[in-house]
Amino acid sequence: MRHVTADTLTQTFLDYCGPETSPRLRFLLEHLAKHLHTFVRETGLTHAEWRKAIELLTKTGEITDDERNEFVLFSDVLGVSSLVDMVNSKPDATSSSVLGPFHILGAPPLAYGGDLKNDNDGATVVVKGAVRDPAGNPISGAEIEIWQTADNGLYSNQDPQQPEYNLRARLTARDNGDYAFTTVRPAPYTVPDDGPVGELLHATGRHPWRPSHLHFIVMAPGYRTLVTEVFPSDDPYLDEDAVFGVRSDLIMNYVEQTDRNLVPEDFEAKPRLTSPYYTVDFDFVLAADTSE
Repeated sequence: MRHVTADTLTQTFLDYCGPETSPRLRFLLEHLAKHLHTFVRETGLTHAEWRKAIELLTKTGEITDDERNEFVLFSDVLGVSSLVDMVNSKPDATSSSVLGPFHILGAPPLAYGGDLKNDNDGATVVVKGAVRDPAGNPISGAEIEIWQTADNGLYSNQDPQQPEYNLRARLTARDNGDYAFTTVRPAPYTVPDDGPVGELLHATGRHPWRPSHLHFIVMAPGYRTLVTEVFPSDDPYLDEDAVFGVRSDLIMNYVEQTDRNLVPEDFEAKPRLTSPYYTVDFDFVLAADTSE
C-alpha cells in the first residue's frame, strides 16, 4: 500500500475486496473504479472541481425527501436512467422509459372506462388499448398503473392545490387484454431546476423542459414489469427531452373528436366530455420474464 501510485490505485482498490464479495458486485466495482479513476487521470481533476462535485452531491442529499428524489433527477438529466432502460429493454416488447422522481405508491383502483379527469382543467382524453405478449396474444388481468401531471404541468405531490393521488390510478386489463380510461391532456413541464440539478442545467445552457406524457407501469405474472411513458406526436419538446425519455415506439397520436357517440355509454366521463375531446389508442407489449 505504501507504494501505491496513480497507475496502481485501481488494482489496489480491487485487491481490498475480500472473499465475501460476490462475483457480480466485484464486476460492477471493477468497472466503476476503472471508469472513475480513468476520468480523474484523463481530466486532471482539480481539488476545486472535486470539492464542487462533493458539494453538489451533498446538496442532492439535503434536498431529497419522500416527494422529490434529486438523485433520480440527476440520473435522468445525465442520461443514465435512459441508458439503463435502453440496455434492459427487449426488442420484441414496448420500450422502457424513465420512472421519474414523482411516482408514489398506493394509487387508488379505477374501473374499466373510469374517469381520472374529474374536476381537472383541460381537454378530456379517452385512452384505450390492450396489453399483449410479443406474439400478439392478449394478457388477461394485467395490472396497469397510471400517473401524470395536471393541466398546470405539476404532479399531485408537487402541488398542494391538487387532491391526494390526483391523476393517479391502478387499472386491471380485461380478459381480452383491453384497458380504457379518461383523463386530462397533460402539459409539457420543466423538471425541478431550483436545486443541484438546476445548477448543472444552467451551467451547460440546457433547458429543463420535458414533453407532455403519460406514465405507465404494466405488470402481469410471467412477464417482465414494464416501466414506461407515452408521448404525443405533436409536442414541441418531443425531440429535446431534458431527460432523454422519448423512444420512437412510445409516441402516440391525439385524435381530435367532437362526436360523443364514439365513446361507449358505460364510460364514466361520457356525460361531461369536453368539446373537442381527444382519443388515444396505445398497446403495450410485455416480454416474458426469463429471470428464473
